[in-house]
Amino acid sequence: MGMGTKLIHPGNEVDETTGAVSAPIYQSVIFAQKDLDTVGQWEYTRSGNPTRATLEETVAILEGGKYGFAFASGMAAIMAAFCLFSAGDHILVARDIYGGTFRLVTRLLPRFGFEIELIDTIDLENVRRAIRPETRGLYLETPSNPLLKVTDLRAVTALAHEHDIITIADNTLMTPYLQRPLELGVDAVVHSATKYLSGHSDCLAGVIVTGSQHLASEIRFVQNSIGAVLAPHECWLIMRGIKTLKVRMEQQQNTAGRIAEWLSTRPEIGAVYYPALQNHHGRSLHLSQAGGAGGVLSFRLADEESAHRFIDGLHLPAIGSSLGAVESIVTLPSTMSHGSLTGEMRQTLGISRDLVRLSIGLEDFDDLRDDLEQALNGI
Repeated sequence: MGMGTKLIHPGNEVDETTGAVSAPIYQSVIFAQKDLDTVGQWEYTRSGNPTRATLEETVAILEGGKYGFAFASGMAAIMAAFCLFSAGDHILVARDIYGGTFRLVTRLLPRFGFEIELIDTIDLENVRRAIRPETRGLYLETPSNPLLKVTDLRAVTALAHEHDIITIADNTLMTPYLQRPLELGVDAVVHSATKYLSGHSDCLAGVIVTGSQHLASEIRFVQNSIGAVLAPHECWLIMRGIKTLKVRMEQQQNTAGRIAEWLSTRPEIGAVYYPALQNHHGRSLHLSQAGGAGGVLSFRLADEESAHRFIDGLHLPAIGSSLGAVESIVTLPSTMSHGSLTGEMRQTLGISRDLVRLSIGLEDFDDLRDDLEQALNGI
């Protein structure tokens, strides 16, 4: 079955009780027991809810895993994934990561005794050299946000497994429609479902998927213990968004590719970062492990002032820190999505104040290009 069909027909799309083709929203905290000694399948929504269970099963099927877990935000899901580890564990984290994840691993996790080491995972030898006897985890993001750097998922997970290291990959930018890290050897996948899975800028959500029964047992314990679960109505919103993921992603990446090529010809633009471009470092590797380049691209203008004037001159894209929605969204990563990074880290990674990130929406190409052009002309 093709992924486009599977998005609509994952196998659990029809409610067995009523025949409803839209999952019922079980807006209930408790589920009454028949008697004091008989506990049914559902008891308390923090521990489990039928609507959430349908979403969790759906994302597991789409990612090629067996177990799915839905959380109240992408960061809640990422935190739950890091709860697989304990104080004293050494965890390798790709240094090219979302700013919220950077804040979590550098400012919060060390309080609990985690030893975090940020490394460049683009070079496999960097990973090999960083591994210690106490290394227990490797957290990846590919392509990275916002410079779209590419990590070899097959190679790096194979290396990690030689040392019994748990691998976790953030697949938010690609979605299971374009990339399925579990099939490439990764142990657990996380998403900010707020982005492409939802697709409409109206719902905070996060998910984790794994094929490991052991990891699933641990994540389920963490989910129930912490309680940052996704509410039933939000679960329904994510499932509704998933059904249109193919058509949205196909249109968005088609427009993104054309915009990236067009920007590459503009004299105001210093560099364009998009995995489908012929000169993008890691292009062949990316296309060997993903079915497309996605809908996000970044580019540099002459300086900070030019970037500010360009962004403020746009009419169609919303200025915001999110991505993956039906409307285009423009971001200055250095002060917005990655503002929590230290100045030194931003400089090291190349996230300077002339760098603009653009998440392509569903606007017509001509209209979006014309808006970008008038903003460039106004610099």
